[in-house]
Amino acid sequence: MSKFDSIRPYDDSEVHEALQTHYRHPMFQALLQFTFPEKSLREIKEIINECHSIYDFQSKIIYKSVQKIMEKSTDGFSTSGFEHLNKEQSYFYLSNHRDIILDTSFINVALYDNDLVMTASAIGDNLVQKPFLMALARLNRSFLVQRSLSPREMLLSSKNLSEYVAHVLGTNNQSIWMAQREGRTKDGSDKTQQGVLKMIGMARGDQAVIPFLKDLNIRPVAISYEFDPTDILKVPELIAKSEDIVYVKSNNEDFNSILRGALGYKKRVHIATGKLDGSVFDEIDSRDLSDNDKLQELAKYIDKEIYRIYKLWPSNYIAYDLYHGTGTYSYTYTEKDKRAFERRLERRVDAASEIARESFLLMYANPVINKLKSLE
Repeated sequence: MSKFDSIRPYDDSEVHEALQTHYRHPMFQALLQFTFPEKSLREIKEIINECHSIYDFQSKIIYKSVQKIMEKSTDGFSTSGFEHLNKEQSYFYLSNHRDIILDTSFINVALYDNDLVMTASAIGDNLVQKPFLMALARLNRSFLVQRSLSPREMLLSSKNLSEYVAHVLGTNNQSIWMAQREGRTKDGSDKTQQGVLKMIGMARGDQAVIPFLKDLNIRPVAISYEFDPTDILKVPELIAKSEDIVYVKSNNEDFNSILRGALGYKKRVHIATGKLDGSVFDEIDSRDLSDNDKLQELAKYIDKEIYRIYKLWPSNYIAYDLYHGTGTYSYTYTEKDKRAFERRLERRVDAASEIARESFLLMYANPVINKLKSLE
């Protein structure tokens, strides 16, 4: 028994049996019928029977599921930077995080389309409490980030997770996807949490933390949605934060966000991968700083790269101009673009609530604000 058994995805040898066990689940059946609407149940079962590895499952089923989602909920999907990656190299993709499921799904589509190895992806165990959801996550090469533990348990769990990440990147030569922060960015301002970097570095042993992280081959990733289908669902939490009130999720909030995120209209989607030169790590490590301060400096570099490669859409520029009451970026959008965004704002936000309006606008405007700051 491996010490990683409690968090790891299925091994390839376990995939076929897991699929035979779970594919009749109503939610799995709904996914399959959504993905293959033109196929009979017998034909779908034949596809299931052909899956004997995670790659089989991802390429024969999940890739096609995500393609169908794109077809029904976007006006286009584009990528940049992936053509510069080495097909023989494993990477640690540290990404901004906007959608619970689709961020990593879209990244894997980009990797597959560029003939690159798809990732093992971190997912909070709070999102896979039901056996079917756990099985689906493990079939899709997801590994668990354990939540709601005591401080001592959290320390042990974090160290185990860090060792698993290092094992996958090194021994398995498999890439990793992880969000730059715990939970999705609600306000559109993507910032890497120092604690995430600290957790990743826990497996370093006697090695200094910055050289250890340098060896992981970190690649910042920026995913941008022209329209966020879950934007209105994020506003209550933003209002609570602005009023210094503890926000408590409703029972089905995460599930509703997953459904809205998957099926809601996004307009265009872009994913970009950047780079961190080794000189960045060397320069930080040479400074007379504590480990925590060094990690904070690294987080700033990661953020700056994410802001640099982030694809800004008309919706971002319109929100910036509406929030500031200017026409600074009017050359980047048409009157039709502006009317469409204003209708979206009117339909989703109570006009009498200035906090709600500001929160909604900043959700879209902050990527512009951050890119401007990164250029200073």
